Amino acid sequence: MKVGLTYDLRSWYLDRGFSMEDTAEFEKQETIDALNGALRKMGFETELIGNCFQLIESLSKGEKWELVFNIAEGLYGDGRESVVPAILDQYKIPYVFSGPVILGISLNKYLTRLVVEALGVPVSPGFLISKRDDISKYKLEYPLFIKPVSEGTGKGISEKNMLHSPAELKEVAEYLLNRFNQPALVEEYLPGREFTVGVVGTGDEAIAIGGMEIVCLNNYPYSAEYKENYQEFCKYIPLTGDLSDECKAVALNVWKSIGATDAGRVDLKADRKGRICFIEVNPLAGLHPVHSDLPILARMAGIDYQTLIEMIMKSAMKRHHLIQ
Repeated sequence: MKVGLTYDLRSWYLDRGFSMEDTAEFEKQETIDALNGALRKMGFETELIGNCFQLIESLSKGEKWELVFNIAEGLYGDGRESVVPAILDQYKIPYVFSGPVILGISLNKYLTRLVVEALGVPVSPGFLISKRDDISKYKLEYPLFIKPVSEGTGKGISEKNMLHSPAELKEVAEYLLNRFNQPALVEEYLPGREFTVGVVGTGDEAIAIGGMEIVCLNNYPYSAEYKENYQEFCKYIPLTGDLSDECKAVALNVWKSIGATDAGRVDLKADRKGRICFIEVNPLAGLHPVHSDLPILARMAGIDYQTLIEMIMKSAMKRHHLIQ
């Protein structure tokens, strides 16, 4: 079987003048090499397609693949993660991971909140700021936390996102609106412990492979810098016992209910009463073999990188009726 790989290689964009912040979500060469190696070890013929622009070029030449392993994050707009799967849908080419609707909703943290809250999963009180006039419309209990509504990998996150006054809210909200050209999500700050749970599989066959607590230096937010250098700034603690069971149950409920497929992560945080609240879901989780959270969670559960990729492929191939 011929498997294509779609991805956004950071160096490709850096060579074309994009900044490190612009490319924070994009892949390093080590990720592509590790993923390609794992697929070849499974016996697949692979082709490195690249980003959406390279995919379009390849399709225009008549190239086809029996399955595409898609980890392309996309470049512009709040539908950027949906671009590659939407293109592949039009060519009736099956792919790994969730489709354009799920990726579009999950990228928008406010829309995801609405869906998850409707399921009865606790979320922190919050509101959306789309323009300056929205800043003074709502009253929440300080401290607050603010973030761009459609960014990932901790982009736009620093210690300044913790707000203690209306003046700070106005200052940081205006900065985020201008810097990222998208709305900002404001929520009452959850002071409790922070967790992430890895999920593999689809529908009733999905399993939570494990969870971990994320403890950042000086209690700073889990930013892009901290994610990139987690061994220096963060401590990851495997979840056990009742807390693990509770986090897994919440994560699986979210995963199944929104219809995410194959593998990803669900991020959670405790409120001041210790209640586990939803933060966000990532159905297009990073797959760097060392630094990405999902492979780290797998290692904690005794699942090596090769086995993780095999589990993901099994889910995708079964979903597309390529295997029984």
